[in-house]
Formats: sequence, C-alpha cells, structure tokens
Amino acid sequence: MIPQLTRELSFPPIHTAGPEGLLAFGGDLSVERLVLAYRSGIFPWYNEGEPILWFSPDPRLVLFPDDFKVSNSLSRVIASGRFAVTWDEAFQLVLSHCKDIERPGQEGTWITDEMKEAYTALHKAGHAHSVEVWHDKELVGGLYGVTVGKCFCGESMFARVSNASKVGFVWLVEKLKADGCEMIDCQIATDHLKRFGAVEIARECFLRILGASNIP
Repeated sequence: MIPQLTRELSFPPIHTAGPEGLLAFGGDLSVERLVLAYRSGIFPWYNEGEPILWFSPDPRLVLFPDDFKVSNSLSRVIASGRFAVTWDEAFQLVLSHCKDIERPGQEGTWITDEMKEAYTALHKAGHAHSVEVWHDKELVGGLYGVTVGKCFCGESMFARVSNASKVGFVWLVEKLKADGCEMIDCQIATDHLKRFGAVEIARECFLRILGASNIP
C-alpha cells in the first residue's frame, strides 16, 4: 500500500519505494517540502487530475561532468556562435515553454499549473535555475532544474529549433563543472542522455553521493 503524506514535513524510508520508484502520494509542493525531497533523492511526478506522486527510482540515471560526451557535429554547432546562452534570465518563460511544447508520443504534460507555481517559488527562493538559449533575441530552447549542494537535478528541457536544447545542456554542464558540481541527476534513463555519457547507478550509490554533496 502506497503511503499518503500528511502535513508533517517527512517522507517514508527510501527503500520502501515500489518497483517503479513510487514512494508516496499526497502532501504539498511547498518550498520546504520540495527542498527536503530533492535533498533526500525524491522528486514529484504526476499528471493533471492526479494526487501528487513522489518518486525515487532504482536505478537512477546520472551524469558525472568529467564523463560528459559531446559529438563533433554538436561541437561545430556550438563553435558557429549561432546561439547565445544565459542563466536565470527568463526562468518563468522557460518553464512555460517546457509545459506547453508538444512532445511526440506524449499526451499533455506533467508540468501542471500547480507544479509551475511551485517551481517558480523554488526559483525565487534560490533553489531552482534555468538555462536560456537565444537566437536573434528569441528564446528557442532551454531547461531548468534544482540545485542540491553539489548536485544539479535536471527537470525538463525544450527546443523550438534543432540543437537548441542540446547547446543549452552543454553550456550547463560546463558551468556546473567549473562550479565544482559532482553529479547531474537525470532521473529516468533515456537513450538521448546516455549518448551524452549518462549512466545508471544504484539508488544506494546515488543517495550516498547526494548525501556527501550536502555536507556544509
């Protein structure tokens, strides 16, 4: 039986998560609960009309910055100077595009209005950040995520033109590496991210690295 969260700011033990990583449902999306969730290796993921669902999958897809791979073709796109990239200049706009962009094979979006409000609050509190990719002063791609110590938890990305989100991701990894980031949490395995060097690791290993990143 899946535990239901109460007003108490806590989560069930991680090892009680089901086979797909579902740990609990309910609760709220307050800044305090979201910060606790990410520091504990947990994230919310649910559809409109559903209760809030909290996940901690095993294995976990992560990218270690030193193992990052960039194809020659993408390197040429970056070198061309076609795109300009910024940090935290248009968080809400990036969030809106991630919410509204059409994704082949998917119906609707998991970024509900409630989630949008919650991550906007998380951004204002200094925990959530965005990367914006521009072409001719138009926002054509971007991504956002949550910083937890020396870990960056990626949430969503979008592209309105070819390669825009990839360029933003490369820029992000380079920035995070320069800032001393130890790990990028990609959450669920995809072939796209694996081509960049992301690998699946056991949840126990993920939590151990995440815990080490949170030491003041």
